[in-house]
Amino acid sequence: MAYWLMKSEPNVFSFDDMMAKTQRGEPESWHGVRNYAARNNMRAMQIGDEAFFYHSNIGKEIVGIIRVIALAHPDDTAELNAKGEVVWECVDVEAVKPLAKPVTLATIKATPELANLELVTLSRLSVSKVSPEEWALVCQMGGL
Repeated sequence: MAYWLMKSEPNVFSFDDMMAKTQRGEPESWHGVRNYAARNNMRAMQIGDEAFFYHSNIGKEIVGIIRVIALAHPDDTAELNAKGEVVWECVDVEAVKPLAKPVTLATIKATPELANLELVTLSRLSVSKVSPEEWALVCQMGGL
């Protein structure tokens, strides 16, 4: 299993929104990503991989865990390129559980063991990798 971090602005789509969709049995397509590195990260995801759900801009904190339930597929919100192809892709995800205690960006930056977390080193990337060691530490910090 690989681990990831996926960002969303909570005023657009929050972890509570994700939980509600999962409870209704509705998967969420992680669409709208328009960065090649983030897209390539989604292409690398496998079913069952887990990701932190990060509230960006407002809150700036990891608030929950989501799971990949469908492999990368064309993003239906993307326009076709000049060749008539869809360049952008997305994965489908579902909520797993909220963190008992959100882990803020300030706390992450103040934790030396998380200095290489891509959330810190590649802060503009909306879908990033998380090492197993980083995953375990953030889960512990979040009360899991």
